[in-house]
Amino acid sequence: MRIIPASSEESTKPESTGHGDPRDRGPHGAAGRTERPWGWYECLGSGEGHLVKRLWIRPGARISLQRHAHRVEHWVVVAGAGVLESDGRRVEAVVGTTFFIAPGAIHRASAGLEGLQIIEVQRGKVLQEDDIERFEDDFGRVPSRSVRI
Repeated sequence: MRIIPASSEESTKPESTGHGDPRDRGPHGAAGRTERPWGWYECLGSGEGHLVKRLWIRPGARISLQRHAHRVEHWVVVAGAGVLESDGRRVEAVVGTTFFIAPGAIHRASAGLEGLQIIEVQRGKVLQEDDIERFEDDFGRVPSRSVRI
């Protein structure tokens, strides 16, 4: 699988393996890429009412158990494997898996041994990072509390 470069600077690199290869990561602080404890995300495009991101979740890591009040999300797994969860539904994620997350749904993505790369399409009136309510987080970004999904 070929990873779409985030910038023209990256386009001079050899073809990626598509499985979280270091060539896909770029330097910390690269334009468009935001590092997180679980991996990174980058914006691929946006327009009125939509935002498209590419997420890379490191092998064995997972994003926060979270929900959004103002947007829906549609995930498509493009590399790696793992588990996708939302409101009690649990799906084994492999390349080609699609997953819909309704507004208010408590959800999480977890990477397997190869890592997990997701294309995320957000739709809604508010598409900002502050529209995240975290319930559980492996990196101490929320107070301790337990929520079942």
